[in-house]
Amino acid sequence: MPIAATGELIADAAARRGAVAAFNVITLEHAEAIVEGAEAAGSPVILQISENAVKYHGGRLRPLARAAHESARAAAVPVALHLDHVHSPELLHQAAECGFSSAMFDAARLPYAENLAATRAAVVWAHGEGLWLEAELGQVGGKNGQAPLDAHAPGARTDPEEALAFVAATGVDALAVAVGTSHAMTSRDARIDHGLLARLREAVPVPLVLHGSSGASDDELGRAVAGGIAKVNIGTALNIAMTGAIRERLAQDERGVDPRAYLALGRDAMARTVSRLISVLPAPAAKAA
Repeated sequence: MPIAATGELIADAAARRGAVAAFNVITLEHAEAIVEGAEAAGSPVILQISENAVKYHGGRLRPLARAAHESARAAAVPVALHLDHVHSPELLHQAAECGFSSAMFDAARLPYAENLAATRAAVVWAHGEGLWLEAELGQVGGKNGQAPLDAHAPGARTDPEEALAFVAATGVDALAVAVGTSHAMTSRDARIDHGLLARLREAVPVPLVLHGSSGASDDELGRAVAGGIAKVNIGTALNIAMTGAIRERLAQDERGVDPRAYLALGRDAMARTVSRLISVLPAPAAKAA
């Protein structure tokens, strides 16, 4: 199947009040598991590779991108490729040549004016290359070992009026909003501010994205999508599933040395997690015949 375009998947889901799940790829096993889980769920999916994952692979994007591309191309459901949480313009500028249809340029750590200027420059480049671009306003927190932001800390939540101005000034295609989740959570007790999300959905004319979704319960995720989230980013939940399966296998077989024996179990656990998490997101309404 041809590689899908991120923007088209999200626009279609948003128009039908649903969401597309986007799962982070770190290894080939992640890519294979995400595709397998999406096929089991019968749902489109987004494979996304973060700047941190690229750093893990020695700063080389192309090998992992090629693996994700081939996994997507062989899928029985639509699969898009997304370059996630990019801080480096140099890395962003590799996106098109490596087969991505979209990227998330992350300048949210910068003061508002600097975030706006850097994001606007990224948008101009991306649109010139035919790429869809996501940005973030407010800080979801929890990246690179940082603690989650306090709910009342400055910048810890996305302001609807500021978000409207930011989208208008930058021309971004989607906006990741800070509404109570945090990256890298291993518990699922994040409380989403659904009132704020409703105000953001009313104010902002582009699709909204939820980062840190592994930390939200099934009910919270379902409510978030019903409240206007069109792209749901999930990473840590897969790592929990993979690591748990591998840890259990190695505890049972301390003399085993073949990585295929435990990586296969880790991949299967991730695939089940993908399928289950897709199933809790409100399905887009069926298109009229």
